[in-house]
Amino acid sequence: MLFNSLTYAIFLPIVVALYWVSPVKFRVPILLIASYVFYMSWRPIFILLILGLTVVNYFFGFYISKSENNKKPWLIAAVATNLVTLCFFKYAYFLNDSLGSLIKPLGMAPPAMAFDIVLPLGISFFVFEFIHYVVDVYRGSAPIKSFMAFALFASFFPTQIAGPIKRFQDFIPQFLNPAKFSIKDLDSGVSLILMGLFKKVLIADNLAFFVQGGFQHPELFTGLDLWLFTYAFAFQIYFDFSGYTDIARGSAMLFGYKVPINFNLPYLAKNIADFWHRWHISLSTWLRDYLFIPLGGSRVSAKWKVYRNLMITMALGGLWHGAAGHFLVWGIFHGAMLGLHKLFKDGREWLSDNGYSFVSSAVDSKLGTALSTLFTFHVVCIGWVLFRADTMATAGEILKKLFFMDTVFSGMPSYAAAMNLPSINYPLIYPAVFLLLPLLAISHVLMGYIDKTNWVARSPKVIKAAWVCALMLMILVFSPDKSPKFIYFQF
Repeated sequence: MLFNSLTYAIFLPIVVALYWVSPVKFRVPILLIASYVFYMSWRPIFILLILGLTVVNYFFGFYISKSENNKKPWLIAAVATNLVTLCFFKYAYFLNDSLGSLIKPLGMAPPAMAFDIVLPLGISFFVFEFIHYVVDVYRGSAPIKSFMAFALFASFFPTQIAGPIKRFQDFIPQFLNPAKFSIKDLDSGVSLILMGLFKKVLIADNLAFFVQGGFQHPELFTGLDLWLFTYAFAFQIYFDFSGYTDIARGSAMLFGYKVPINFNLPYLAKNIADFWHRWHISLSTWLRDYLFIPLGGSRVSAKWKVYRNLMITMALGGLWHGAAGHFLVWGIFHGAMLGLHKLFKDGREWLSDNGYSFVSSAVDSKLGTALSTLFTFHVVCIGWVLFRADTMATAGEILKKLFFMDTVFSGMPSYAAAMNLPSINYPLIYPAVFLLLPLLAISHVLMGYIDKTNWVARSPKVIKAAWVCALMLMILVFSPDKSPKFIYFQF
C-alpha cells in the first residue's frame, strides 16, 4: 500500500475515524491491527517476519534487563538474530555473487541458491529499531512491559516502510499518555501529508522521468547533459524521500503521535559533516550512536583510528542502503569526504593556534560560507552518481564525462532517443532545464523553512485553507499519469 495510492487515501481516513470514535482502551489495538493490515497488503506471508522478530526482541529485552552479571551474551544473541535475519533477506545474493567473483579464477562456482529470496518491505528500518531497543536496554533503559506497546513501536504503519527510524524512549511515552483529539494536529497532519504528496508526485515523479534516461544511457549524452541529470537526481531523491517523511509524520500526527523530522535543509549544509546532520537525520544519528561511537568514535588513542571509524561507519551505512557494490563505494566515498573534512578542520585549528586565524575568518565569512555550501552540494552530487547508477561501470562512465566534459555541445537528439521521445529542439531545452534548477533550489529552501518553522499551523485559518486548496489543485492538475514507488522503499 503506497502512500501516494488511492488505496491509502481510503485506508487512512477510515483508520483515523475508527481510532478517534473508539474508547481509549481500544485505540492502540485498532492502530496495531491497522499496521499489520497495512504491511500484509503487500505480501501477507511477511507478517510472520515482523511479528516473529517482535516476539523475539520483546523477550530479549527482558532477558538482557534481568541478567545483571551476564548481559552481554544476551545482547550479542539479540543483535546477531536481527542482523542474520537482515543479511539473509537483503544480502544473500550479494554475498553469493561476491563469493563467486573470488573463487571464479580458481575454476570454481558459488553454490546455487535453492530458492528465490524476496526482500521484505521496511526490513532495514524495523531491524534497526529492534537493535536500538536491545542495545539501549543493555545500557540501562527499562524494557517495555506492554507487548502491545512494543509491537506498535515496531509496526507503526506511518513509519513502517521507510522510517524515520524511531527511538522507543520518544515513542512509548506517547503510547502511555495518549493525546486527545486536536484540530491543530488535524490541520498540521493534513498539511504535511499534502506537502509530502506535492513533493513526491509533482516534483520527484516528474524529475524521475527526466533522470531515468540519463542514468540508463550515459553513453548517449555529453558531460553537460549528465551534470543536468545529476542535479535533477539530487533534487528528485530529496523531494521523494522528504515527501515520504512528510506523509509519514502527517499520518502519525492524525493519531496524536509525533515522529522525528528527517531533513533540515540538507543542501544548505556548509560541509559534508553538516550535510549528515541534516540529511536522513534518524539514520545518521543511529549510525553515530550504535556504530561510530561503539567503534571508539573520535575518542580514541590514535588519530588514524578516527578515520578508520568514519570509513567503517559510512561503508556499512552505504551497504545498509542496498546490497550492491555501488552502494558500498558510495558509503566509502562519504567516509573519505568526512575524513578529509576532519583533516581540514584540524588544520584550521592548528593554523588558528599558530597565529593564522585569518584562514578561519575567511572560511567563516559570508563569501566563504557560500562557496563552501556550493562545494558541499557538488560533493554530495558526485556521491549521488554512485548511489543512482545501476553499476559501478555506469557510474564510472558518468563520472568520467562529468570531469572531462567530453563533447559538451554535441546536440540533444541523443536525449530524445534515450527517452524514446520525438526529437527535441536543442536551443529550447537547455534554458528550460537551467530555469528549473533554481526553482528546485528555491523550493528546497521554502518547503524546508515551512516544515522547520511550522508556518502553516501558525497561520490564520484563511491562509491554511488557501494553502491546502492550492496544494490539492496542483497535485490533481500537474501530477504525472504514473507515479513510481518511493526510492527508499527498496531499502
